[in-house]
Amino acid sequence: APKQYPPKIHQLVDQIASLTLLEVSDLNELLRKTLKIQDVGMPMGAVMPGASAAGAQAAEEEEAPAKKEKSHFTVKLTEGNATDKVKLIKEVKNCMQGLNLVQAKKLVESLPQEIRANVPKEEAEKIKSALEAAGGKVVL
Repeated sequence: APKQYPPKIHQLVDQIASLTLLEVSDLNELLRKTLKIQDVGMPMGAVMPGASAAGAQAAEEEEAPAKKEKSHFTVKLTEGNATDKVKLIKEVKNCMQGLNLVQAKKLVESLPQEIRANVPKEEAEKIKSALEAAGGKVVL
């Protein structure tokens, strides 16, 4: 029989699942400090197995519902031009409320990333054009 979890655990899972990537990063950092967990760094160039496959699969899943007319979109920054990195970081900071420059830099350095979720088509197009003007490649 499948294990039964208390409602408190289900609530925590739902709350964590709804966090943005930056909020998850902050949560991770705070938990490490609170629980006094040592930070174990990965060697440079190390990639989690299946990470690129998961990204490709997510892109395919987003394309499937595109057949019907969508009214709300998720703006995802997939690539950034190295020569325009500073402009792109500033534009990401402008697009995401509550983000400081350091967080925007981390986000741009760990692409692809979701910039905004569930935004109206008009706003998504504005964000897309602003990020592309700053040297980024964007997928809606």
